[in-house]
Amino acid sequence: MDTFLIILIVLVALATLSVLVRGVIGMAQGKDLTGERSQQLMRKRVMLQAGAIILMILFLMMARS
Repeated sequence: MDTFLIILIVLVALATLSVLVRGVIGMAQGKDLTGERSQQLMRKRVMLQAGAIILMILFLMMARS
């Protein structure tokens, strides 16, 4: 179970990084005049970060016991 959680944490962290990079590239290009796409990417990033933090807490709780 520990290995599964570690793999899941890495995958969620990589997904977060991917969304972050897409957001930065989108902002640099300046094509999103309304900011709607940036807001969508920011929401996804925050949700993925929350998921990664929750998984890390679960992992630490399992490692402690």
